[in-house]
Amino acid sequence: MSADCVFCKIRDGKLPAMKVYEDERTLVFMDINPLNAGHCLVVTKTHAATIWEASEADLQAAITVAKKIALALREAVKPDGLNLLQANGAAAFQSVPHFHLHLIPRWNNDGKGFDWTLVPGDRAQIVQIGERVREALAAAS
Repeated sequence: MSADCVFCKIRDGKLPAMKVYEDERTLVFMDINPLNAGHCLVVTKTHAATIWEASEADLQAAITVAKKIALALREAVKPDGLNLLQANGAAAFQSVPHFHLHLIPRWNNDGKGFDWTLVPGDRAQIVQIGERVREALAAAS
């Protein structure tokens, strides 16, 4: 645990939260700054700042629970869609350095963001970076 981690404090009962689900690896609670009604967070119980530090078992548990919660949200708030968002590091707008998944119910014309203009990338650069990723995967095997 990081001594100043908000999510670890919620996990340990040191900070209040509207908890909706808990198992041995994950905790789900409502976001206190919701983008839309029903916005909740799936967090790993084991502290890991980002996906890079999180264990595979915790990541598997988190995505499995995200599916369970997504189904419950579909029933409870009847959204038209759902965003599943996960950020790593300040450059990606991660505000709490503890691995978590945002589940954000969405409605047609809700006026919220996450959209961007599609601009074709440089094909040569895309291929070059793809090759570097393949090499990194091969080296890790």
